[in-house]
Amino acid sequence: MNLFKKRKYITVSNLNLENSKDKAQQLENTSNIPEGMWVKCEGCGKVLYKKDVEKKNKICIYCGYHFRMTPKERIELTIDKGTFEEFDKDMKASNPLDYPKYEEKIFKMEQKTGNNEGVVTGKGKIQNEDTVIAVMDSNFIMGSMGTVVGEKITRAIEYATLKKLPMVIFTASGGARMQEGIFSLMQMAKTASALGRHNESGLLYITVLTDPTTGGVTASFAMLGDIILAEPDALVGFAGRRVIEQTIKQELPKEFQKAEFLLHHGFVDKIVKRDELKETLGRIIKLHSDGE
Repeated sequence: MNLFKKRKYITVSNLNLENSKDKAQQLENTSNIPEGMWVKCEGCGKVLYKKDVEKKNKICIYCGYHFRMTPKERIELTIDKGTFEEFDKDMKASNPLDYPKYEEKIFKMEQKTGNNEGVVTGKGKIQNEDTVIAVMDSNFIMGSMGTVVGEKITRAIEYATLKKLPMVIFTASGGARMQEGIFSLMQMAKTASALGRHNESGLLYITVLTDPTTGGVTASFAMLGDIILAEPDALVGFAGRRVIEQTIKQELPKEFQKAEFLLHHGFVDKIVKRDELKETLGRIIKLHSDGE
C-alpha cells in the first residue's frame, strides 16, 4: 500500500446531491471526509452530519456509538444550568524532569482544547443536588495524568470531604504522563489517599468510566468508586491488549476490556447510556442524601 499516494478529497460542493443522507452515503464510499461538517462513526462506519451528532449528545443515530466529549460538553450535559463553579482554573503544569519540548506540547494542547490541563474540576448541582465533579479531557495529551491532573482531582476530593458532598469523576485517560515520570505515578497514591479520607467521612463517590480509561488512572481512582458506572462500549483496562497477549501467550476474547465485559465480571455496577446518565446520577445521589 502506498501511504504517500495522492488522494482526492471530496467536498460538499463536489457532491451535488439533494439531501444530507445521500451526501453521507457517497462520503462513506470515500477514504477521506471533509473536515468540520461530517464525522465518521467508529462503531458502524456511517458518515454523519456533525451538527446532528452534537444535537444527539454525540451519539450515533444508527448504532448508538458514543463519541468522545469535551469537559465543557460533559458538564453542560450533566450539571444543572447555571450552577457550575470551576476550581483551580489557572493551574498549569511545570516540567519537573526537563523533558524536551514538554512546555511546547502543553502550549499546543492549551490552544487546541481551551483548557490548561487534562481535567476540569468544580462544583454544581445534579438534579438540584450539590455535587463536586471532575471531568477528564481525552483531547489533552490523551487525558494523561500528570502532577496537575492529580493535584486538581485531589483538591476537588478534599473540598468534597470538607463540605460533606458527593464526588463524581468522569474518567478518560491513556494513563500516567510519561513526561513527568515518577511524579506522575505519585498521583495514584495521592488521589487514592484523598478518596480514602472521603470514604471514612461516610461520603458517596461515583466514577463514570468513559472511552478510554486505561493505565494508572484505572489502577487508582477510576476503580475506587462506591458505585462504578460506564458508558456503552467504553474501553477500560490497565495494560494494552497486545502487551497482555504477548505476556500470557494467549489470545484474548474479542470483547475483552470493554465496559460490557467488565460488567459481566463484576468490575462495573451498571452501563448507562449518555442520555440517561444525568437522571441516573441524580437518583443515586438523592438516595444517598441525608435530606438536608
